Amino acid sequence: MSTAVGTKWIYDFAEGSRDMRELLGGKGAGVAEMTRVLGADRVPAGFTITTEACVAYMRAGRTAPDGLGGQVQEALERLQEQAGKRLGDDEDPLLVSVRSGARESMPGMMDTVLNLGLNDRSVQGLARATDNERFARDS
Repeated sequence: MSTAVGTKWIYDFAEGSRDMRELLGGKGAGVAEMTRVLGADRVPAGFTITTEACVAYMRAGRTAPDGLGGQVQEALERLQEQAGKRLGDDEDPLLVSVRSGARESMPGMMDTVLNLGLNDRSVQGLARATDNERFARDS
C-alpha cells in the first residue's frame, strides 16, 4: 500500500492531547494529555505510533507503511537525546516500555513489553550504573 509522502505516523508525547484519541489511541492520548498538563519535564519522554499507521499496516498485508521505519528511528533518536542514554548501551542503557493501544478500550489488551533494550551485556551495565544487580536482573 502506498501512502502519501509526508504522512505523519509518529507523535512525541508533547505534541498530543486528549482530543487526539482517534489518532493516538486511548493510552497515547492519555499520556499526551498528562504531558500537556504536567509538563514535559515531569513526564518521561516518549512517542506514539498512530492508529492510522496500524490501519495502513493491516490493509497492506502486514507491511509497514512508507516512511514509518524512518520516523520511528527519528523518534528514537530524539528520545535517546532527551534521556542522555542509548538503547542497548553496554554501560547505562535506555530502558523503553512498549504498550499496545487502540481508539477504544479493548478488554484483554494489556500486552506490555518492559525494558526493551536490555541484553546480556547491557544488563551488566545497568547493574553497574545503578549499583544494584538485583534490580538489573529483575528488569
